[in-house]
Formats: sequence, structure tokens, C-alpha cells
Amino acid sequence: MRNLFKLLYLIAVALIVGSCGSNKYVYDSKSSVTPLSGKSTVSSGSLVYGLPLTVIDVEIEAERIIEIPGPYSKYAESLLGLTDIIKTENESWSVRTIKIKTHQELDPGEFYVIEASSLFQTNVLALKKAGLIMDLNPEIYNSQTDIYTDTDTDIKSLRVYDLGADEYFQDERDTVYKMVSVDTAFIKVPYLVEKKQKLTIDQLAEKAAVRLMEMRDGKHLVLTGETNVFPQDGAAINEMNRLEKEYTELFTGKTLTDSHTFNYQIIPKKDMIGKQITVCTFSEITGPQPSTQKAGTPITIEFIPELKTKELKIISSQSKESSSQKYERLYYRVPDVVTVKIVFGNEVISTSRKLLYQYGEVIPLPENYIIGK
Repeated sequence: MRNLFKLLYLIAVALIVGSCGSNKYVYDSKSSVTPLSGKSTVSSGSLVYGLPLTVIDVEIEAERIIEIPGPYSKYAESLLGLTDIIKTENESWSVRTIKIKTHQELDPGEFYVIEASSLFQTNVLALKKAGLIMDLNPEIYNSQTDIYTDTDTDIKSLRVYDLGADEYFQDERDTVYKMVSVDTAFIKVPYLVEKKQKLTIDQLAEKAAVRLMEMRDGKHLVLTGETNVFPQDGAAINEMNRLEKEYTELFTGKTLTDSHTFNYQIIPKKDMIGKQITVCTFSEITGPQPSTQKAGTPITIEFIPELKTKELKIISSQSKESSSQKYERLYYRVPDVVTVKIVFGNEVISTSRKLLYQYGEVIPLPENYIIGK
């Protein structure tokens, strides 16, 4: 029995010693964190990680209205009694919505290299899940990119090619004379000449107005049951409405309304704090234009940090500039809460709170997260 207790004691001691030796192999490794800036080489087995920055995505949805006058616009009042019509060709733009979104990218100025002579443990994975550290191949760069398709409206479809008349030429007869020699005298012999005469714009407008009124009367008879023709479904009435609309537009003109979406990306920097940064300029005549254009009303964005991370300990600028400076702890970036304002001209049209990484601070992990300890 005494020998059995000695054997168990020796086994327990061996397990404790082996466990301490294994932990020492993992945690006592010589490891360091070095800023990647300025390094020309990276040793084999090193781990490179980067800190995130926030990109502002501004989406502007604009509405365009195109107005084309009808070929008979000047006859609308005299023939049909219409006064509210389009008299000149016009194009106008207006802003419908402005949306602000954010996404994260790698900050090219915040790369770090973890170097170790043996196995080591880090908390990079946990920080990556929290969004405080990004790897070199984040999913945002692997996502499918939308391919731009031109959805611009064909203005030619607004032009009128059918003037709505049942005929555009009329036969015109005229009596002419020719001289015929009879014996010793010449006499005038009359004969008829027929030729096609193009109808004037006044005549075409009158014919189109007559057909429009006849169409309205016919539709009224069908709807009131005063005719012997009874449509089996609504297709006949729909076609009559379409034709009536086309004939009416010959006098009132056509209006087309479409929408266009414009996207802009802005990377906030610390020198932008409190300043109005022009996203684009918006003209009621031409729509959104580049920020360099002076014509139009500017759409600006402004960043106002709340400085919630100002008391956090940060890496000194002198240490960050030196590529030979080494640390024993991981560094990560804590975002700050920033008020983002969108101003259209002199009017604030949107105010939202966003988390922006580059307005936060770069701080080390707590002591109990030291690498290799």
C-alpha cells in the first residue's frame, strides 16, 4: 500500500512539472508589436494586422422632370378651351432623399506586425469580431460590386410623330389654259390639273381636335350604354383612354418624370472637424454636379466629434513614427461618436450620430492581455 501511494505521488509531480513546462513553451515566447510603417522586410511567421477607418457613403436620389410642348399648343385654348398647358420645352431637377451610410476599411497608416520567436497567443480574433481590428482581406472587398447600367430616359420617345389627322394632303383642282392653233388663229383650251396640297398646321390642329371630341363622345356612349356595342372587358376602354391621352397631349404637351441615384464616398479626416465639406453642388437645371462647379446650391457634410475617447491613453506620435519602436501589447482603435450633419444650401436637412474610427484613439490592451505572458 505504501508503494502504491509513492507511485501516485510521483505521477502527480510529473504531471504538474509537464504542465508547467508546456505553459512556459507557449507563454514565455519573445514577442513584440512593431508599426509596419517604414519596415522593408517582415520575418517569416509574423502576423500583420490593421486598424479600421470609417468611410461615409452619401446617396442622393434626385428627380428629373422633362416637359415637351405639343405641336398644337397654340391652338389648345381656341379649339379645346385648355389653358393650363406646356408652352416651352423645360427640364428641372429636385432632391428627393439623401441617405448616409458607413462602412469600414483598412487604415493604410495603421498596420502592425506581431513577431515572435516561438508559439504565442493573441486576442486578435476577439478584437476582429468586435470590429476593432481588421484583417488584410475583409469581406467588404470580396462583396459583389454593382455594375452600372444606364437607365437614362430616351427623350426622343417624347417627340410626337403622329399629328393625329386622318389625312395630311388634299386634292386641289385648278383650271389652266393652253394655246391651240386652229387654222390661222390661236384659241385657249381649258383643262383641269389635279395636285396634292399639304395641309397647313391650322387645318391639322382642327382635324385633331374634331377627332378628339368624337372619341370622347364615343366613349361616353359606350359607358352610358347608349350604343349597341358592349365591350366584353376593360381592354376596349383602356385603349380608348390611351388614344384620348395621346390626342390631348398634342395640345397640352408631354411630361416625363424619372429618378436618378448619385453616390459619393468621403473619408473623414481630423482636419475636417467643424468644417463644411462640399459633397457636390445641385442645380435645378442640370442636377448634381462635381463639388468644383460653382453653379448650383452646395450639399455639404459636417463632422462634430463628441470626444468620448479623449481621456484614453494613446500611443505618442513620436513612438508611432519610429518603425523600430516595439511594444509588448496589442493596440486597437476605439471609435468615437460623431454627429454628422447634411446641409443643403442654408438648411440642415439631416443630423445623425455615427461611430467613426479615425476620430477615436489607438490604445493598448489591458495588462492581463499582454502577448506572451
